[in-house]
Amino acid sequence: MPENLRHIATFCGNCDCGCPELHLAESAPPERRVVLTDDFGQRVEMSVAQLRVLVDDVKAGALDSVLA
Repeated sequence: MPENLRHIATFCGNCDCGCPELHLAESAPPERRVVLTDDFGQRVEMSVAQLRVLVDDVKAGALDSVLA
């Protein structure tokens, strides 16, 4: 990954399979500053504002039906 990424969180972390991770690319344009990587080498880039909406939706239960 070309940017300097600051590691924020690892999701799972109980294995050696390359768990999804959340990074902050401080030198990236604001709309691409948050980077979510998966265990297949793919990534999603979003703004901090988009991450805030996602977190708020999760806290409000938007994904509860997926986990049921």
